[in-house]
Amino acid sequence: MSPAEEGLPFPPGPAAAPGPAPAPHPGLARLAEPLASLPGLGPVTAKRLAEAVGGRTVLDLLFHLPERYARRLRIRGPDAAPPDQEVILPALIGPMRLARSRAGRPYVEFRCESEGKRLFLRYINGRAEWLRQLLPEGTERLLAGKVSAEGNAFSMVNPLSATGPEGLPELEPVWPLVKGLTLRHVARAMREALALLPDFAEWLDAALLRRESWPGFAAALREVQAPAGEAPPPGGRARLAYDEVLAGQLALALVRRRARVLPGRAMAGTGELRDKALAAFGHPLTPSQAEALAEIDADLAAPHRMLRLLQGDVGAGKTLVAVLAMLRAVESGAQAALMAPTEILARQHIRTLDRLCTAAGVRVELLAGSVKGAQRKRVLAGLASGAVQIVVGTHALFQEGVAFRDLGLAVVDEQHRFGVAQRLLLADKGAREDVPADMLVMTATPIPRTLLLTQWGEMAVSRLTGKPAGRQPITTTLHGLRQLDQVVAAIARAMQRGARVYWVCPHVAESELVDLAAVETRFAELEAHFPGRVGLAHGRQETEVREAALRDFAAGRTALLVATTVIEVGVDVPEATVMVVEHADRFGLAQLHQLRGRVGRGASQSYCMLLYDEGLGLASRERLLILRDTEDGFAIADADFRLRGGGEALGTRQSGAEAFRLGLAEGEKQAGLIQMAHRDAALLLEKDPDLTGPRGQAARLLLNLFGKGAAMEALRAG
Repeated sequence: MSPAEEGLPFPPGPAAAPGPAPAPHPGLARLAEPLASLPGLGPVTAKRLAEAVGGRTVLDLLFHLPERYARRLRIRGPDAAPPDQEVILPALIGPMRLARSRAGRPYVEFRCESEGKRLFLRYINGRAEWLRQLLPEGTERLLAGKVSAEGNAFSMVNPLSATGPEGLPELEPVWPLVKGLTLRHVARAMREALALLPDFAEWLDAALLRRESWPGFAAALREVQAPAGEAPPPGGRARLAYDEVLAGQLALALVRRRARVLPGRAMAGTGELRDKALAAFGHPLTPSQAEALAEIDADLAAPHRMLRLLQGDVGAGKTLVAVLAMLRAVESGAQAALMAPTEILARQHIRTLDRLCTAAGVRVELLAGSVKGAQRKRVLAGLASGAVQIVVGTHALFQEGVAFRDLGLAVVDEQHRFGVAQRLLLADKGAREDVPADMLVMTATPIPRTLLLTQWGEMAVSRLTGKPAGRQPITTTLHGLRQLDQVVAAIARAMQRGARVYWVCPHVAESELVDLAAVETRFAELEAHFPGRVGLAHGRQETEVREAALRDFAAGRTALLVATTVIEVGVDVPEATVMVVEHADRFGLAQLHQLRGRVGRGASQSYCMLLYDEGLGLASRERLLILRDTEDGFAIADADFRLRGGGEALGTRQSGAEAFRLGLAEGEKQAGLIQMAHRDAALLLEKDPDLTGPRGQAARLLLNLFGKGAAMEALRAG
């Protein structure tokens, strides 16, 4: 199942009778056959091949692309062989003997002749009888491998051999292997698989094929898997990359269309509670907050279920928008829930909601792991009766035993830290006559536009830009670790002026395997500099200990907090004006931007000091310079995506947002292909919404080939 399908924030609709779709293509059935069905493939080799390709079908093998190509130079004799380059040359096979190396390892040696030169063939761990049959004495053979000079003679180790040139192509694919599997095994199976590959009807526009000089789908696979000539044509790989991206975009478009008609409830609201909350807030909404709220209001008022992503940079004011959306649900007689990934963040939200919702006369409660006994029973009873109108919590919200009277809106903050199933469990808590709650998911990690089209294409998106009035820009500077003493002296001066400082380290304890400073070691060193003024917070502490350290820092009882990334979200101390990040080059850009956002939350000038390894590479330095030169989280996310792919764009997930199976659409190339495929998918569905025309039927084949089952279900369900 693709990440696009796994990322659906709603369950698939009930199965419906298939529409006027064509019968399945007979070629698909052949490609779905198990690998063991291929001629000449025994059960042991089939098992190893399945492990290598990551699947068990013929199609899985066809999608197992070469990681490189071995290029061989044809020469007449061994004296013409360039150093360290594979060659193909003829040889007369001579007598065989069994020998041992100086270390005592056995090997089989053939004394041959090529163009009048002596040539020794040595096979390490080779079976003598099998090699004698493969290379009979007195026969002519073509050999492939690297040639080494040995005085007046030459040698080759474990060369390939063939009786004719077709057996040793000048260009040979090199596929990823597993132990016990050879390239010959894969090549033999690939020939059989390619023989089963039909020429499917074309799903790409003819003008696009002409413009890009792309072959058909089957021809592209043959070009990549069995290239002829000195180099594989580039059109085949480009065509396959686009096919995979187009399949993803078409699938998302179909699922998005299905999502837009999911039944929901209309929540109009009166505006009365909102007005009271805004009066308590004391500042008007920013233009982008007002725009995002209007988009959310339109969704809440519609009879369809809301599925909306609210993304905004650090400090853009997402929480206020979420509070006002939840108050609209309360005004309509429903309840609302806000789920956060950590209790630290949940308690931060509670402080905000208490101030705004108490003024509006709305009861807000916390439900987290630390809420136990009589207090927990009181909260649960209030949710069941409806007396608790808004609840803020962690994973505890979707656990068994938590029942709502009428949950109308579920808000999920830092959504990437929850699994899809967890988000669904919360939404389903509000199911009333099989109508789940409206869903608003939020992220403070700006998402590149390219990833919005891949991972979040099925959701409507609201984007907050800018920051609320009064926020000061943050000055970011870079420092080598050899300047550590100067950095400590600088924060000492800042603390003398009353500043509060974060010092972030990447590891909790020293390790012989990791040369990074540990947070506990750094805490001890800084405590020696500033006795009694340093706190410590990291993920291995007991929750109560960590919370106490954070409270001491927020209250000013400590002025310097040494921490790991536990402070990345949910910590709001306006008096904190200095952020030091040690080994900043080991963090992702998006995470560094989040950490920097812990300062600059008040009216005072703030600073971020990034400490890096002295041997910093050019790419790592470029990343840090981007952070130094801009505070625009969206520009940073786009740059991070361009430099690293999708790895850091969503925070905790360190690999790309959509793991393209063929591995052909990556980085900047991926961004361009996605933009083009997004347009093409939209045009195709605009002309043929049910995919029943000639190109539409072919597009159904594309979806099947790339395993977009959820999209096919959405298509059948209409």
